[in-house]
Amino acid sequence: QVQLVESGGGLVQPGGSLRLSCAASGFIFSTYLMSWYRQAPGKERELVARIRSLGSSTDYTDSVKGRFTISRDNAKNTVYLQMNNLKPEDTGVYYCNAEYRGILTTVYWGQGTQVTVSS
Repeated sequence: QVQLVESGGGLVQPGGSLRLSCAASGFIFSTYLMSWYRQAPGKERELVARIRSLGSSTDYTDSVKGRFTISRDNAKNTVYLQMNNLKPEDTGVYYCNAEYRGILTTVYWGQGTQVTVSS
């Protein structure tokens, strides 16, 4: 049974930090591209950051570059998102995503964790 379980969300003041974690099980984690997406109220889900299977390459959406860092620990089947200098516009539900691109593309989603940046 595939599971992606996010944790670490919450309420934080502008300028604060949070660290999201996503614990994976039920698939070969080390072979999957792992990503964090977010969805703000009334907006479409957007890609925030992603990391290749061996962790050698990362990508970020422009609005979080220099503030967020994605990392993974393949021994623990976990992907992280360190979020610093948070802004109100970072508010939303953050989802963990796993994708395998082979002959067929396989995609898994977590249930999401709420991040609220407000004073």
